[in-house]
Amino acid sequence: MTSLRDHFLIAMPRMKDPNFEGTVTYICDHNEHGAMGIVINRPLDMKLGEILAQLDLGGEDISRPIYGGGPVQMERGFVLHSPEGEWQSSLKISDGICLTTSRDILEALAVEQGPTENLVALGYAGWGAGQLEQEIAENCWLTCPSDEGILFRAPAHKKFDTAISLLGFDPSQLSDQAGHA
Repeated sequence: MTSLRDHFLIAMPRMKDPNFEGTVTYICDHNEHGAMGIVINRPLDMKLGEILAQLDLGGEDISRPIYGGGPVQMERGFVLHSPEGEWQSSLKISDGICLTTSRDILEALAVEQGPTENLVALGYAGWGAGQLEQEIAENCWLTCPSDEGILFRAPAHKKFDTAISLLGFDPSQLSDQAGHA
């Protein structure tokens, strides 16, 4: 098995699951036990300032979007970010990307002293052992190495097409039919 950690999963047109249709998911971990990722192109109808205010952290004026990271534990926050600072609960995914789930990073973001590049999501996407591999074999997903520019700086509505462009073709060329030789 080749790990897809630090890769994008791009939903194929045949993906009709409303949780993943039209999504780009950043894979945070992938091993023989399963996979975990954060959907990076589904902004919710709420801003970071709203979440920070609910947690009594200040920062009410911060207007950056919160993303729907996936259908699992949607009440739990996840911060993908550049590797700056020391946080209580962080996972280094690559040289340029970490995942933090502890409150201390939100406290820092509230006073604009958190990592320079960050994406805050509620919930995550999870797959059991072999499940993601099976979905890829069924032509549900395209995969490619991640890109920090797409992850942190591309507007949400452009992330899908921009991620596909990493593969070298136009998204309009995709078919919802699986092809097997």
